[in-house]
Amino acid sequence: MLERLDLEAGGYVLATVHRAENTDRTDRLVSIMEGLGQVAATLSVVVPLHPRTRVACEQAGVDPSALGLTVVEPLGYLDMVELERNARVIATDSGGVQKEAYFHGVPCVTLRDETEWVELVEAGVNVLVGAVADDIVTAVLDRPPVGSRVVGLYGRGDAAERIVAILRRTTATT
Repeated sequence: MLERLDLEAGGYVLATVHRAENTDRTDRLVSIMEGLGQVAATLSVVVPLHPRTRVACEQAGVDPSALGLTVVEPLGYLDMVELERNARVIATDSGGVQKEAYFHGVPCVTLRDETEWVELVEAGVNVLVGAVADDIVTAVLDRPPVGSRVVGLYGRGDAAERIVAILRRTTATT
């Protein structure tokens, strides 16, 4: 995927925008796209454009490509994971992508006014910016370096092994 899009690991922003709160309100959509366009003047911005967002952009008269964004068709899971893993920053309104950014150790900028993942914001690996263009630019360009993940926020990653050990102990005593 990186080769196909001529990208270097850690050298681009991955942005996803698809939620109704951002696509159904022209003012928010235009501001988000303008903010991402300003970022693109400094750092490549890749946008897998959701069909809902494509239609909303057309209706709003916004051409993301004309703003300097690298627009691609929606991606399959493995291609998306590759772009997430190698991004310098992820800017998204997706709850799932926020969490995936954390697991990949990639700083996240959330293009919403609230998030279900408040622990990521409290840990400083995610920042809420809403849809204000200047806030988006500042947050994306000022995010901490890749790999700044708070280790153990969701455990140690060994839950399966611990469950098996408990089951073995339980089976051994019965």
